[in-house]
Amino acid sequence: MSLIQKHTVTVPSLGITFSTGTYAALANGAVNVCVGETNLFVTACVSASVKPGQDFFPLTVDYREKYAAAGRFPGGYFKREGRPSEKEILTSRLCDRPCRPLFPEGFLNEVQIIGQLLSADQLNDADIPMINGASAALAISDIPWAGPIAGVRVAEIDGQFVANPNLDQMATSTLDLIYVGTEKDMLMIEGSADQITEERFIEALAFGQQAIQPIIAAIKELVALAGKPKATFNLVGATPEARAIIERVVPAERISAAIFGKEKAARGAAVKTLKEEAKAALVAELGADKFTDVDLAVVFEDLQYTAYRNTVLEKGVRADGRGKTDLRPLQAAVGVLPRVHGSAMFQRGDTQNIAITTLGPTKEAQEMDGLTGGATSKSFILHYNFPPFSVGETGRYGSPGRREVGHGALAERSLVPVLPPEDVFPYSIRVVSEIMASNGSTSMASICGGCLALMDAGVPIIAPVAGISCGLMTKNNADGSIAQWTTITDILGEEDHFGDMDFKLAGTTKGITGFQLDLKIKGLPFEIATVAIHQAREARVEILKVMLGSLPAPRKDLSTYAPRIQTIQIDPEKIGALIGPGGKNIRRIVETTGAQIDISDDDSGKVFVYSNNGAAMARAIQEIDAVCGGAGGGGRGGNAGGAPIEINKIYTGRVTGVKDFGAFVECTPGKEGLCHISELADFRVRRTEDVVKMGDSITVKCIGIDERTGKVRLSRKAAMAELEVANGGAPAPAVEAPTA
Repeated sequence: MSLIQKHTVTVPSLGITFSTGTYAALANGAVNVCVGETNLFVTACVSASVKPGQDFFPLTVDYREKYAAAGRFPGGYFKREGRPSEKEILTSRLCDRPCRPLFPEGFLNEVQIIGQLLSADQLNDADIPMINGASAALAISDIPWAGPIAGVRVAEIDGQFVANPNLDQMATSTLDLIYVGTEKDMLMIEGSADQITEERFIEALAFGQQAIQPIIAAIKELVALAGKPKATFNLVGATPEARAIIERVVPAERISAAIFGKEKAARGAAVKTLKEEAKAALVAELGADKFTDVDLAVVFEDLQYTAYRNTVLEKGVRADGRGKTDLRPLQAAVGVLPRVHGSAMFQRGDTQNIAITTLGPTKEAQEMDGLTGGATSKSFILHYNFPPFSVGETGRYGSPGRREVGHGALAERSLVPVLPPEDVFPYSIRVVSEIMASNGSTSMASICGGCLALMDAGVPIIAPVAGISCGLMTKNNADGSIAQWTTITDILGEEDHFGDMDFKLAGTTKGITGFQLDLKIKGLPFEIATVAIHQAREARVEILKVMLGSLPAPRKDLSTYAPRIQTIQIDPEKIGALIGPGGKNIRRIVETTGAQIDISDDDSGKVFVYSNNGAAMARAIQEIDAVCGGAGGGGRGGNAGGAPIEINKIYTGRVTGVKDFGAFVECTPGKEGLCHISELADFRVRRTEDVVKMGDSITVKCIGIDERTGKVRLSRKAAMAELEVANGGAPAPAVEAPTA
């Protein structure tokens, strides 16, 4: 039975229930959201006052998954939930971004939204309920907010759009679009697609806008049942006296002169000089105790806000002299680092990143501990790092913050659709994007650099991917509607800050693979979104030309330092024999050969052998063949002996006995032979212990089997000679002749 409260409304078409009125009565707003048996409790609270000197809006959104919701204990030593997981961080950001623009200008009281997952049915994700729950909690509260909003997930399954599919349905979808909007306009989108065309993408957005309407209607119904009157809060702004002085000392033309036609550092220095001049005037005319730094910050924000958009809207010229759709200068290079498996540098204007690709065995895939169901691991990871030196500042350096997690996730999902299937390229792949310099759209630079690093590593991607961000500058009518607007391509950091939109779009020449829209205005008309989508495609094609100029296609060969892979098909019934009791046999092969071995989880009998050493690869394959190639292999989990030892095959085995006349070596589980003292080395051996000791791992070749007794004759000397040839002439490991 679901957690139903005093007031309840439902959205039957989407299976959503909102309820309030019984629990968390002291919160400003508290709502329970149910989808299937996934149950989320969301609260919204506001502080009564603003901290002195505060000039920003402190909105905090925290989504938390409780292990009890899925009937589980937290893992590890501490049986209590700890720091947020990547899933929790991404869901928190997903909710924050559409809620933030709808708070009043100048409202700086701290607002906190908390979502607690109370029940998880492993079929319905909690990210969309978190958005809708936050909207409902804010809407029924007394907190000033221009909602409600609503969100849906849009999938495309068998060519048809589906609203709020469950996790099983998403497994077959070619689109994962999270759409959030108001009654009239879109507000935030995020997701990925399998190279969807721009036209089809716009159709998906229109479908999402239609799908959210019943949710908005239900939230309005809940407000009518249980909503509180909106409270009045003091809005923070500059005093009229301080504003008049600053605007007189720093008129619009001086601001424009400071920020236009200069490099980033020069723009910052020029604005700082004007701010110091304005502060001196305030001290002289009002006195140091009659104004605050908030006055100065608010007015300078307004002056720059107006200057950036007026020049673009009226003259079509931007701060760095570009036209509205011009890209900054582009540079791309691959193979910029030695030893790594793949590397690339991508630069667009001041924004620069270095991307590094690492290839590893499938067992290096990242395990995912989400409680709401879905994939349990992922074999492609992209990590994004944003050190303070990238913006010429000092600051916190260490574990990633929420922004870094979010940007990495956006770049990661934009590249996933072009990665080869694991049965074609059975590697775990990690890309690390190191931001070296930042002036806007570092996540898009991470996509471009990351794609080149994959190609440099020899990953056979389906098609190259590039990313670009489009911005928006608007002027409003008196009623708040948009009177004039223009979209701009490849936004600077300042254009992101003082503009109205950051619309990130990534894709190939064929279609879109990743997207994210953030707004500072209260909604984006479809007309503007359509222009931005097509504008981004034109820029993407130009960027891809530069990228492919540095490397036209993925390299045919892997790096010398990357592990090679060979796939072996064994009888599934012999997997147990290969693993051995408690994993003993497979560990022995790994330890004695140096190769990595992974067994497919699908019980197909596929075995993946990884090594960047040819001899180690050959020895591991021989060992696997020795166990699984003959009729003597045990069944799953069995403890039977290994395959019979065969003449002319090389084995890496364990010394099980040391005698005066030689050493006994176990070549396959339970099968051993004698390596005579004369066959231990290519020199005269006086004592067996001079070459091997009990328990040593040595490589031997079967040089004969007595037909009558079945006794096996082994030779370390012959194996070393043969492996030297297989290793390209490099000497095989050998024991030096003992001195007299």
